[in-house]
Amino acid sequence: MNKIYSVALVCLIGINATKAVTTDAVTLVSAKVPSSKTSLSRTEAEAFADTLRNISKQAYSSQYGQAWDDHLIQKDSLRMPFSSRIIGERPADGYPIFVSLHDIAGSTATANDEQYQKQQHRYDQSLPASCIYITPRAPQNANDTWQKPELDSMLHTMVNLAVMNQGGNPNRVYLIGSSTGGDGVWHIATRQPDHWAAIATTGGHLEHLNIENLRNAPVMVLTVEDGGNDTARIETAKLCREMDKLQENDADGYKHQCSSTGNKGKQLEEEERKSLDWLQQFTRNTTPPKVVWQQGENVTHSHYWLSVPATVTPQPGDKVTAEIDENIIRVSKCNYPELNIWLNDKMVDLDSPVTVIFDGKPVYKGKLPRKNSVIEESVFNRNDFGFYYCSKITLLIQVVK
Repeated sequence: MNKIYSVALVCLIGINATKAVTTDAVTLVSAKVPSSKTSLSRTEAEAFADTLRNISKQAYSSQYGQAWDDHLIQKDSLRMPFSSRIIGERPADGYPIFVSLHDIAGSTATANDEQYQKQQHRYDQSLPASCIYITPRAPQNANDTWQKPELDSMLHTMVNLAVMNQGGNPNRVYLIGSSTGGDGVWHIATRQPDHWAAIATTGGHLEHLNIENLRNAPVMVLTVEDGGNDTARIETAKLCREMDKLQENDADGYKHQCSSTGNKGKQLEEEERKSLDWLQQFTRNTTPPKVVWQQGENVTHSHYWLSVPATVTPQPGDKVTAEIDENIIRVSKCNYPELNIWLNDKMVDLDSPVTVIFDGKPVYKGKLPRKNSVIEESVFNRNDFGFYYCSKITLLIQVVK
């Protein structure tokens, strides 16, 4: 039986509405277009976003400022101490930030305290002349601790505090780790690739990962050839082949480099130095022209400039691809009943008509307003000092069987 899609495109605070039926008899499309009378200019939108970001930073400092002084992030029953070092003079665009996850050695606090101490100095010979180096202590003593999604917001808070208090650059934050810390890097980055400029791992287990999400987050993979875990090396080799194939089919995405090293001494140290050097060529792109978002076991509600509202429950395996070519936005068929598309002037020309194509069919063409309410929502809901949007489109999708 054919499926009938009813697709509604709604822009915030709309007062003018139009309806259209496509030439495909099974697809109904309606578009509600907001009035442009209340639209901000580009200059006004950028100024309002700057004002809100400053307010957000003040509120954030009031709520979490003590956490930096104490070097302790807390969430419910979880406590995550961390160490930090500032190296060199602050660059004009702010310090790059390295977040370094330690190996988790068994289930005892003593063993993992030792790994935490070691990680604080693991990259002493590899770090750049100017940076902030942060080592969080895993809040639990279990091998899968870094893989748990409840840690994502704790790491985000820690990075925000480094940006606010120490002059870090929110678009040059690099996630690195070794062994089970490397496991954590993979899981954290595939859930939230839009938080990191690039990632690097030494060792680690790589099963059950949605690496398609890493289209815009460059990856350095360092395999330890002697000693360690044969299974991990096999998994790493397989993942590198998968990354190769993804990049072959999408030359502008999936930047990665895979290399190998011995397990000890100068050779490992030199390869890790090269890994960190490789990372630093990348700056986070908060508005990439193409995004691929596939849900894993631990689902998320946002991915770069796409999101679903809290009322929507994503399911593992849900996937959507979206890309922008000048003022045309193409969105693949997806399973979400609602999908938000967030926009700003870096992504499209909001002074000209924008066209949206869903599942190969045009569903909207018109000018989109810049709205105070959208800027406020994007700044305060995300709490990421490198992001802001001023226009939003919501696709309402109903599948009738």
